[in-house]
Amino acid sequence: MSARGVVVGVVAVVVLAGGAVVADRVAASTAEQRVVDAIEQNLDGVVGTPTVEVGGFPFLTQLLAGSVDQVSGQVDGVTLQGIKATDVTIDAHDVSTSQPYTVGTATIQATLPTASIEQIVKDQSQLDVAVAVDGDALTATGTALGLKLAANLVPRVEDGRLLVNVENVQIAGLTVSVSDLPGAIGDRLTDIEIPVSGLPEGLVLSAATVVSTGVRITATGTDVVVPTEAPAAG
Repeated sequence: MSARGVVVGVVAVVVLAGGAVVADRVAASTAEQRVVDAIEQNLDGVVGTPTVEVGGFPFLTQLLAGSVDQVSGQVDGVTLQGIKATDVTIDAHDVSTSQPYTVGTATIQATLPTASIEQIVKDQSQLDVAVAVDGDALTATGTALGLKLAANLVPRVEDGRLLVNVENVQIAGLTVSVSDLPGAIGDRLTDIEIPVSGLPEGLVLSAATVVSTGVRITATGTDVVVPTEAPAAG
């Protein structure tokens, strides 16, 4: 074969390979858009345009195998059963490409801002308090029975529920234990639950950490069922 023939052959291979890469990326982009659509249809109060990235290459071979190695996504905000959450991230592995859509392992993280937590504490405790972040702790300040109140709020996850412990309570400048407070106050400051529901089947809350803007929650699960229908209008 002449040198010219070799060059032509190499160019042909490169063009074919390039075409395959382009087709693969187009397919991956289409899949990413479908995930974006699913997020917008199945989550309430979506803020901003979700971003999604399908991991692994080539994508088409994963598609033919019936499972995508990794799908990650981010959305600026959503509403979880009436509670506003921000900076929602999704990390899913072994995502099936046919119904019923399932995810081998999944992790979702979101931040519940102090405003959301403050409203829940007010609703459940019937106390007029303001919630803020001080270092690595949540603080609540307000009044109770006409006296100034200050306390630390310590979030924790127990049996898939997000609870808040009230610690280091100060009333009128005196530090007291929650158990020593009058029942009218103490009972309302014990195990305050922040209801986080509406997660896909198979996902449960696993951790809660105080961050600069509120509480960062983590939900994890295996064999998670992916919703395929938009929620009914309420």
